Amino acid sequence: MPKYYEELDSVLRALADPTRRAVVERLVKSPAVVSELAAPFEMALPSLIQHLRVLENAGVVTSEKLGRVRTVSLRPGALDVLHLWLGEQRTPAEHQADRLGIHLTLTNPEEI
Repeated sequence: MPKYYEELDSVLRALADPTRRAVVERLVKSPAVVSELAAPFEMALPSLIQHLRVLENAGVVTSEKLGRVRTVSLRPGALDVLHLWLGEQRTPAEHQADRLGIHLTLTNPEEI
């Protein structure tokens, strides 16, 4: 079993919830303060903070408090473990198709 499976499990558990996925989708654009993240959801602020804590514990987001304002950011590279795992799940036929596509692009670039 690869060493990164524990991290993968943690990230997958964190992203299993639709609210947390929506928060990550918002943070892809730019960092945001907690009140801004909470605005689209019909839940109490403490509930959203619990979701943020799950994401932070999984290493998906980081937060910084300045005075009374907490800013949340997507951690660079946080989702790389998903990309790595998904890449390993690709079939040999998919890899061959990729190589064929690259070959065709290199040999006939004007036709593409």
